[in-house]
Amino acid sequence: MRNQSIGSGIALGIGLFLAGAASLPARADFDGCLGGIRAQAEAAGVSAQTFQAATRGISYDDKVIELSQAQPEFKTPIWDYMAALVDDERVEDGRAAMRQNAAALAQAEARYGVDRYTIAAVWGVESNFGKNLGKMPLVQSLATLACSNNRRRDFFRGELIATLRIIERGDIAPERLTGSWAGAFGQTQFMPSTYHRLAVDGDGDGRRDVVDSVADAVGSTANFLHVAKWQHGQAWGYEVRLPRGFNVGAAGRRNKKPIGHWASLGVTRIDGHPLSGEGPAGIIAPAGIEGPAFLVTRNFDAIYSYNAAESYGLAIAVLSDRLRGKPGVQASWPTDDPPLSRAERRDLQTRLAARGYDVGEPDGKVGQKTRDAIKDVERKLGMTPTGRPGGKVLEALRGG
Repeated sequence: MRNQSIGSGIALGIGLFLAGAASLPARADFDGCLGGIRAQAEAAGVSAQTFQAATRGISYDDKVIELSQAQPEFKTPIWDYMAALVDDERVEDGRAAMRQNAAALAQAEARYGVDRYTIAAVWGVESNFGKNLGKMPLVQSLATLACSNNRRRDFFRGELIATLRIIERGDIAPERLTGSWAGAFGQTQFMPSTYHRLAVDGDGDGRRDVVDSVADAVGSTANFLHVAKWQHGQAWGYEVRLPRGFNVGAAGRRNKKPIGHWASLGVTRIDGHPLSGEGPAGIIAPAGIEGPAFLVTRNFDAIYSYNAAESYGLAIAVLSDRLRGKPGVQASWPTDDPPLSRAERRDLQTRLAARGYDVGEPDGKVGQKTRDAIKDVERKLGMTPTGRPGGKVLEALRGG
C-alpha cells in the first residue's frame, strides 16, 4: 500500500525504494526477460495459455520506472497527512459505506475478531471505500519492474507470477487487475503474494475477489489483522498528555511497558483522567514532544504491519475512532499554519486555477503541479515559498 494514501493504495508491508535506473538494455530485452519468467510461471502452475494471454501486447512501461524512482522533494508533515486522510468527508463517507455493507463487516468481525470500525478504516484509507482502486495494469507494471535493473526485481518477479496465478485460478478477471505502480490492488490494496496467503471468500461464491466484492475485501483485511495478532476487545490505544520533562527517549512503539509504568511518570489521558487498560503499551509522539502523543498497544502494531509506517497506523487508528463516534486528535499540532482537509485542498486548487495555474482537476490530491503553483503564488503574495498546501496561503487567496 502506498504512503500517498488518498485513494491510491499503499504497497503492502514492503519498502519500495528501487536502487538504480532501468537501463536501455533492460527495455530492449523485455521480451527475452518475459520468456525467462514464463518457465518459472509454468513451474508455479500457470499454463502457457494463461501466460500468453496475460502478457500479449504488454510493453516496458517507462512511467512505472519513473514512479519507482521518484524521490519527492517535499516531505509531508504528519499534520497534513492526517488532515487529508481523516477529515469529516471521509468520516461521513465511511459511515455511509458501513451502513451499506453492514452485513459484510459484521461477518468479518465475527469470524476474525477484528472490530468493524478498524476494518472500515483500512478500507477508507486504502481506496476511499472502493472509489479509488488504481488504474495501472498489474501485469504490465510488475513485468516492467521484474525486467528492469533494480535491486528488487526478484521480488517483483515473484509478484508477477503471483498475479498470473490469480488469473489462472479465475478469481479475478484480468482486466480488473489494476492498481498502483508497485502492484498493490483491490479495495484494501493487497500485494498479489499477500492475496494468496490471506485473501478469503467472504461472500461464499467460491472466488476470492478483493476488487469487486466488498465482503471478500473486508474479510481479507480482517484476516490480515487477525494473523498479525490482533487482540479481540483491546483498543489500539488513545491520546495522552505527557508531563513536563518527559524523556522523549522513552517514547517509541516498541518500547512497551506496563501501563502503570507510564502512569507513574505522570502520563495521563488527554482529558486528564488516569490511564486505563491492560497489557504492555508504548508511547508515540509523531510530531515530537510538543505535539500530540498516544499510548499504543499491540493492536496498533497489527495496524502498523499493514504498511510499516507509524503515520499510516495512526491515520487508521484515529479514523476508526472517528467512525465509532469518538473525537479525533485533541492536542494541537506544532504548527502555526493549519493543515487542510480535502475539501479545503480542492478550494485551494480551484482558486489557483482561477489565477491561471495549471493544477489539473481540483481533486484535493496535491501533486507537483499544485506545489509549484503554491510556491509561485506565495512569492507573489510576499510569503515564504514552501509549496505546502496550508491554511495561510488558502486564506490569502480567499482574501483576494
